[in-house]
Amino acid sequence: MKSQIRLMIADDFPMFREGLHLLLRHFADIKITGEAEDGAALLSLIEKKQPDVVVTDIQMPVMNGVELTKRIRAEYPAIKVIALSIFGDEDLIMEMLDAGANGYIIKNAPKEEVYEAIETVYRGNPYFCNSTSMKLGKMVAASRKVLSPVQEINFNEKELEIIRLICEQYASKEIADKTKLAHRTVEKYRDRIMEKTGARNVVGIVVYAIKKGLYKP
Repeated sequence: MKSQIRLMIADDFPMFREGLHLLLRHFADIKITGEAEDGAALLSLIEKKQPDVVVTDIQMPVMNGVELTKRIRAEYPAIKVIALSIFGDEDLIMEMLDAGANGYIIKNAPKEEVYEAIETVYRGNPYFCNSTSMKLGKMVAASRKVLSPVQEINFNEKELEIIRLICEQYASKEIADKTKLAHRTVEKYRDRIMEKTGARNVVGIVVYAIKKGLYKP
């Protein structure tokens, strides 16, 4: 049996948290293990609850989603973070990516897309909702926040292929199948690409690829 994805929610509106419970109850492979009204309260629950994925609002009292994401990245790097907001603002999206979020969707997304986002980041891939993806190219072209300054980089043909597949949200095992490489070899390529680009995670690879014209969403 497929293991359940342990999910926690941070949002200052109880009605929204309740709505997310109702939305996700149809998916047997997702188990909501905790919730909180702000980032600080959620952070205090994480060690005990050990979630796989955190879905967080961005604008919350006490500790907002950006600060929560930074703390999770520093203290619990294995946990995936999805920003879920009513806003499609470029600056907010970039702040969350810079903090280390693995995905971004808006609150009026259909339940199928919310589920897809959770499953995608759980597998180790970035996820951006359709409205966010359309803005991503413009955002990264105007921003230098996500990536450390690096010189121009030369990639070989296989690295470029793997970058493209990462941008298309394929998991490492799926990339291995498509490229006929061993899973471990793909992960070594991914780590090498991250080292070359200065990216902290696969989201950073996506942002770099779009900024440098290696991939167009």
